[in-house]
Amino acid sequence: MTVILSTELFSASLRAVGTDRYHHLHPVHKRMNAGEMTPAQIRTWVANRYCYQRSIPVKDAAIISNCPLREVRRTWLHRIADHDGIADEQGGIEAWLRLSEACGLSREEVLDERHVLPGVRFAVDAYVNFARQQQWPVAVASSLTELFAPDLMSERLSAFQRFYTWVPAWGFDYFKSRITRAKTDSEEGLELTLKYCATAELQQSAIAALRFKCDVLWNMLDAMQMYFDWHLEMTP
Repeated sequence: MTVILSTELFSASLRAVGTDRYHHLHPVHKRMNAGEMTPAQIRTWVANRYCYQRSIPVKDAAIISNCPLREVRRTWLHRIADHDGIADEQGGIEAWLRLSEACGLSREEVLDERHVLPGVRFAVDAYVNFARQQQWPVAVASSLTELFAPDLMSERLSAFQRFYTWVPAWGFDYFKSRITRAKTDSEEGLELTLKYCATAELQQSAIAALRFKCDVLWNMLDAMQMYFDWHLEMTP
């Protein structure tokens, strides 16, 4: 029989998922942060990551649509505006498009997703469908990769500024904003997860959901790694 974890142990179990499953350990990220990627590879990563970025508010809308609690919907709603933008604030998707342009991609080719690899699209679609089909507290838990994101974002920004000097600084707004916003969002998501995953079954489902999300991010990079390796093999 599964036992309900204490708040402290449940929180520790969630945080432990990122120790060996978060995508900061993936070879693609290690190469990126070491300054070992070519401009073409950086552009491939940016274009494919856009497929994920534009799906984040869709995922969050699915969570809201499944949640019967007004106070939770009000708490979660800002995430859609954060990425889609509202009024004069452009939002995270626009910031990512600016990064794309800074890296030498046209807005049109990013928006039409002509460079998105099938494996990346499959992983992103799987994540959105997961959020639609799961109980909302479990879907919230899947967002807790944000617990591990601020340090990664700081390292990524530092790597771009140090190694990829061909990218102008005005393209880094997304990285800069997520360093602080990911911390706030992760604390918010963790609080909801700890409060509403109140049974042993929901706790275990939440931990599994976070593992699944880590697998989504990892598989996106696997698809890119295979693409990079194929291009190397095809180069005379």
